[in-house]
Amino acid sequence: MSDSQTVSAAVAKLYNTYPFPPEALLDEPPPGYNWRWNWLAAHNFCTGQKPRRQDIRILDAGCGTGVGTEYLVHLNPQASVVGIDLSTGALAVAKERCQRSGANRVEFHHLSLFDVEQLPGEFDLINCVGVLHHTPDPIRGIQALAKKLAPGGFMHIFVYGELGRWEIQLMQKAIALIQGDKKGDYRDGVQVGRQIFASLPENNRIVKYDKQRWSLENNKDEYFADMYVHPQEIDYNIETLFELIDASGLEFIGFSNPSFWDLERLLGKAPELVERAKELSDRQLYRLIELLDPEVTHYEFFLGRPPLIKANWSDDNALLAAIPELNPCIEGFPSQCFFNYDYQIVNLSVAEFEFMQRCDANSTVADILASVQLELDGVRTLLQQQLILLTPA
Repeated sequence: MSDSQTVSAAVAKLYNTYPFPPEALLDEPPPGYNWRWNWLAAHNFCTGQKPRRQDIRILDAGCGTGVGTEYLVHLNPQASVVGIDLSTGALAVAKERCQRSGANRVEFHHLSLFDVEQLPGEFDLINCVGVLHHTPDPIRGIQALAKKLAPGGFMHIFVYGELGRWEIQLMQKAIALIQGDKKGDYRDGVQVGRQIFASLPENNRIVKYDKQRWSLENNKDEYFADMYVHPQEIDYNIETLFELIDASGLEFIGFSNPSFWDLERLLGKAPELVERAKELSDRQLYRLIELLDPEVTHYEFFLGRPPLIKANWSDDNALLAAIPELNPCIEGFPSQCFFNYDYQIVNLSVAEFEFMQRCDANSTVADILASVQLELDGVRTLLQQQLILLTPA
């Protein structure tokens, strides 16, 4: 086998041994939502408006045991979904998971990212979470996926960050050293790793980091194995991340956790430094933020294939003629206090609350404002907070 095939076989062996993620199978749709997997919410985040169609095709590239796939089906009732993965063991769990919860608009294929061209047609949304960094050639992987993205479509990607995973890397190397010739025996690796953690002093840096960040989920061997004995992992920083993104040939739309990339949360007490930082390019600014907050363990972001039609709603007449509706990924509404698309608490003014109550997907902004004491800038604030979606006239 080639080096690439050897790595892929080792990764498949890990996930056949420990199918991942090990979330419980339910006889009902999964709870809550992940807005990144909801076509309406994701499209709105990327373009500032509701998509024109919902009968789309979605690819879950590296679907594992189908946790994300299941959400993709239930959150997008008009979409058809395809899941691919290297691990037959994980795919068996994914099929059972979706069957049990009624996620019946999905088909699964035992397929590598590198062979995705074997699937017919293109996809409007490609989800690739926690996968590319485990391939022997992430650039080749992202390029293969990019070829399957339809014009106007979006790809959501999640890859590891090196700064926040430093202690994890140290433990990975320590386990491998002790395993010696048994490296690749993943059950032995988990046993060795657990013995190391049980033996290290409580004030050990690696132990403290694991307890602070990962100990609850790492009680399960599947999580422990995925984190500490994985045979292939590439971790990124902003500079190497954008080398990967540029190689895709797609447009970088933005990070899907934008609050992390706000410099003011770090340097808000020094506005003169924030002002000086405006001279930096976007990529330099991202690099500055991760250097100042090296807790970053991953990057999650959207890419798109042009043409991408975006709206900024700066024109008052266009905004007045638009038809608003509620973001499907909010929880606890109707109430002035509820959870937004990112599960953060939102407190509305009386006028904002009244406006959102009247967002029936039929009335225009002008119609609603005729009976609600809210300014247009207030509507723009609701839109900026991703609380409403707008359909252009």
